[in-house]
Amino acid sequence: MDANGETSIVDTLLDSSLESVDTAENLILRVAEDAGFPEDDLHKIGMAARECVVNAVVHGNRYNAHKKVRLRVRKGPDHIAIQVRDEGNGFDLDSVPDPLAEENLLQQSGRGILLIRSFVDKFEMRRVAPAGTEVTLVKYLTTHP
Repeated sequence: MDANGETSIVDTLLDSSLESVDTAENLILRVAEDAGFPEDDLHKIGMAARECVVNAVVHGNRYNAHKKVRLRVRKGPDHIAIQVRDEGNGFDLDSVPDPLAEENLLQQSGRGILLIRSFVDKFEMRRVAPAGTEVTLVKYLTTHP
């Protein structure tokens, strides 16, 4: 257990392939289900995590077989924390075009971060040395009647 009362459940390296997206989602959902998240939240967690890993594989590592995606999943008493780190060049989050702007509504891509943010309670992104981007997602366990 760390200083935040979190227990590390998953800490693994994944290949930069779309098959890894399914592997990551299954691992994350297993931890979230064990943590007691209801079905609706499991769906949100799965969608957010899937999109995050796709971004790491496609946009971060650009399918490079020599680069890995690191997945860490930690379970706290009232939340799940998911970290996804790629080994790519990174990007400036502020430079991402607004997917809701009229000129971007019909674009094929560009909605991933918007979707991720809408499905989790906390979203953080930072560059890491020597190269890469690390995204942290947190979803809090709420009591449902």
